[in-house]
Amino acid sequence: MTSAVVLGATGYVGGELLRLIAAHPHFGLLAAVSESRAGDPIADVFAHLAPAYGDTPFVAHGSWLEQLGEGSDLALFSAAPHGASAAMIASILAAAGSRNIDVHVVDASADFRYTDAQAYQEVYGVPHGAPELLAEFVCAVPEHLSTTEARHVGHPGCFATAILLAAVPLLQSGLTAPELFVTGITGSTGSGRSPQAGTHHPERHSNLYAYKPLAHRHAPEIEALAAAAAGREARVNFVPHSGPYARGIFATIQAKAATAVLIDQLGAAYDAAYINSPFVRVVDGSPKLKNVVASNMVEIGFSVTGDTVVVMCAIDNLVKGAAGGAMQWMNRLFGQPETAGLTSLAPAWI
Repeated sequence: MTSAVVLGATGYVGGELLRLIAAHPHFGLLAAVSESRAGDPIADVFAHLAPAYGDTPFVAHGSWLEQLGEGSDLALFSAAPHGASAAMIASILAAAGSRNIDVHVVDASADFRYTDAQAYQEVYGVPHGAPELLAEFVCAVPEHLSTTEARHVGHPGCFATAILLAAVPLLQSGLTAPELFVTGITGSTGSGRSPQAGTHHPERHSNLYAYKPLAHRHAPEIEALAAAAAGREARVNFVPHSGPYARGIFATIQAKAATAVLIDQLGAAYDAAYINSPFVRVVDGSPKLKNVVASNMVEIGFSVTGDTVVVMCAIDNLVKGAAGGAMQWMNRLFGQPETAGLTSLAPAWI
């Protein structure tokens, strides 16, 4: 078993990483890192993980590295907050390097989603915590980059994951103009564990509303990653919405074509793009959240009327959009089957 460590382990994404590691055939948990809950049992925060972890406690940052032997391997997952993750990763890589420990990192925060420190600062408003490491990371959804020489990965955001999976084959096909009009609806877990007005249950329940229309910070990330994956720049007009449920993202993309587009043309483009992608299902009609929530699966569907194309995508924001996508990448970095630990089926009736 390869030792696995989760930074920021008490958040929703951290909890999902712990759940996936518990069932993984090749990774075993070495440390669940949390400064605020160090010493407390994992089960005190995530009671549903008690059968897997018993009295195993969270540990403080930096207190676990000595447990690794000289020359061992380490799978380092970070679910630490944006702006804090990079510095924590840098300190661990420096300490591991002095002991010849071979580390692969997958960061689920935003800290390694940009290749340029200035671009990161413009979006997130703080200096990058480890600009010297940017060249060692690549950022993409796994389906859009079959191989990588980078040692580490910055996983795209949950909205970005859903939109990129829907948009990139469309851009690659050249069937439509490179201007996309996107609506995305996310569950309340996408706002993180800390309570706030927008995720408070009485506000969210039986409600639906947009927030940060045309100004969401994922938009520049989506444009940059779409251009890198499709080889074609696009303008993304993104309006996110808060949905009245806990998990899942449903993204809808509309685009215009110069001439009429046939549904068979779209089908061929998406089938070709995802023929070797075990987690992507191209479906007739509309995707459905209940078919993917709590799994690493993706459903993509589309519709065409004349010169108007609509592409829809459904994912689980905590799994495929964060922890599951991160595990998919870590499997690759360690030469494991891409599907390892990720084959649990969606429960549907939740």
